[in-house]
Amino acid sequence: MKLERFEELQSRLQLRFRTTRLLRQAFTHTSYVNEHRQSVLEHNERLEFLGDAVLQLTVSEFLYRTFPERPEGQLTRMRASIVCEPSLARFADMLGLGAHVMLGRGEEQLGGRLRPALLADLFESFVGAIYLDQGLEAVRNFLARHIFPHIDSDGGMLVKDYKSTLQERAQHSGMGPIEYRITEERGPAHDREFVVEVYIADDLYGTGVGRTKKEAEQQAAAEAWRKLPG
Repeated sequence: MKLERFEELQSRLQLRFRTTRLLRQAFTHTSYVNEHRQSVLEHNERLEFLGDAVLQLTVSEFLYRTFPERPEGQLTRMRASIVCEPSLARFADMLGLGAHVMLGRGEEQLGGRLRPALLADLFESFVGAIYLDQGLEAVRNFLARHIFPHIDSDGGMLVKDYKSTLQERAQHSGMGPIEYRITEERGPAHDREFVVEVYIADDLYGTGVGRTKKEAEQQAAAEAWRKLPG
C-alpha cells in the first residue's frame, strides 16, 4: 500500500499513527504475505486477536455507562449484537477499510475485499493497531466518532445480528421453529464455500452463501428477515 493511501485514510478518520508499520500490518492479509515471502511485512492476525479483546472491553464500558438501567443479561446480548461478524463487517464497509487491505492474487480474484468475514477481521486488526499505537483512550475516541453513533436509542445496533433478530421476530409472531440446513459444500478444503437454507415451520424463507457456516447462516437469515411481513 502506498503511503498516500495511508494519508488519505488517516485524514478521513481523524487519526495519525505514530508507527506506520502497525498501520501497514493491520491491512496486510495472510494471503498477501504468503505470496510475498521475501517481504518483511507481518500479517494482521495477531492484531485481530488483540483488537477483539479491546472491542469487548470498550463496547462493554460504553454500554455500562450509557444504559445504567439495563441488567447484565441484556447488556451481554447488546454487546454480542455489536461485536458480531455482520456488524463489524458493516463498520469496516462504512469506513472504507476494504479498499486499503493488501490481498494475495487468489483472494483478490475470489472477491475477498468484499467478504464479510475478512472485513470483520480487518476492523478488529485496525482497532488493535490503534490500541498499540496510541492506547485505550484513542480507541474510545475513534469508536465514539465512528461506531457508537450507530447504536440506536433502544441499545440495539442499526446493523443487526440477523439470526437473533429473525429468531425474535418468528417467536413473537408465533411462526414456528427455525431450522438452518446446509444444502451444499463446494470448493477445496482451503477455499470452502457453504450454501445454507433457512426454514421457518418447514417453509423455505431464505438462502445464504458464505466462506463459513456462520456467515452463510447470517446471509440466509438476512434474506428471510427481509421477507417477513411488517
